Amino acid sequence: MNSATTQKMPAIRWLYAVVGLIVLLFAGFVYGWSVFAAPIGATFPEWTSGQLSLTFTICMAFFCLGGFFAGNLSKKIGARANVILSGVLFLVGFFLVSRVESLAMLYICYGVICGLASGFAYNSVMSTITKWFPNAQGTISGVLLMSFGFSSMILGSVFTALTAEMVTWRQFFLVMGVVIAIVMVVGSFFFKLPPAGLMPAAKAKESEGGDFTPAQMVTKSSFWLFFVWAILVSGVGLAVIAQAKPFADSIGVGLDAGTITFVVGLISICNGIGRVIFGGLFDKIGWRLTMCLVNAVSLLGVLILLAAFFTNTFVLVVVGFIVTGLAYGGAPTMGSAFIGKFFGQKNYAVNFSIGNMNLLVASFAGTLAGVLYDASQTYLSTLIAIGVASIVAFIALSLIRPPKKA
Repeated sequence: MNSATTQKMPAIRWLYAVVGLIVLLFAGFVYGWSVFAAPIGATFPEWTSGQLSLTFTICMAFFCLGGFFAGNLSKKIGARANVILSGVLFLVGFFLVSRVESLAMLYICYGVICGLASGFAYNSVMSTITKWFPNAQGTISGVLLMSFGFSSMILGSVFTALTAEMVTWRQFFLVMGVVIAIVMVVGSFFFKLPPAGLMPAAKAKESEGGDFTPAQMVTKSSFWLFFVWAILVSGVGLAVIAQAKPFADSIGVGLDAGTITFVVGLISICNGIGRVIFGGLFDKIGWRLTMCLVNAVSLLGVLILLAAFFTNTFVLVVVGFIVTGLAYGGAPTMGSAFIGKFFGQKNYAVNFSIGNMNLLVASFAGTLAGVLYDASQTYLSTLIAIGVASIVAFIALSLIRPPKKA
């Protein structure tokens, strides 16, 4: 690589990063399901809330599978083809959603097809763009994932505003299918791996144990301990999100709906902010201290919400949501950075997709929170459960050691 190329590299990689942010913003549209479910449920009143909720669970499952498929295909067809495929799947999936007439069709179109589409885009962006920032894996992961985290809030708000007066939910999904497909196809031209010898003056830090194949990675206790840690910390955040509005309603009696909605929305805002903060800390203070901090903030959020419950203080609900949101944002960022740090970059696309499977298990935390409330008729049972989860996460974290090649 000549010096002129090296000098141009920083500007090029930031352009790629910006495109990655835009692609992830639209790929995360499927995470707005809680907003979309209400008007769809109003059209089909015979569908129960549990049946509608299953749509998102299916979507999460195929999101993880989409990432896995993209990781395995990345060396054969490349990230660009994967992102284009994502756009095609979104176009087909949302076109069919706009014409859905049965639960089975909804599950297949939104859950399976759009879930796969989101997973393809997510893995392709993360496994490609992070390679352009060899010395800032945590920071770039946090920045990219911030956009993914903000997606449901930003695009969900657009959905709510437009479907309130201008268009039906069917029309909105039809238009969004076209828009997302265009974004994916155009964005795909900006996804390519960096050339060999990227910025030789600032070589990437070595991974903790070298490059591991997926088969080697899953034999390491460090991977499974991290996997458990990620499930528990993400599960805390998802359980709080699932119960956030009714919990806030129960304590903020007399407050208007707009205030409650804003306070609940703070979780999403802080989720995005937390991804950037903890990603930057990962690069500066290392994986163990950063993960300890994420875990501690998660537990602190639970304790604040417990205090809000016992004192019936709405201000503590606000603070608890902010703190919990920050910690929840740290969990996926740690996953992206941790896999690269411990298991290397050579097989990162597939290894990352396997590590990301923790979201599939964690996604059931919201359902579990609802079950606990139904059984006890109090939010105390959920708060105790997620407090225990935070403590167990600390135990798993304390046992993690850098892997060694056999």
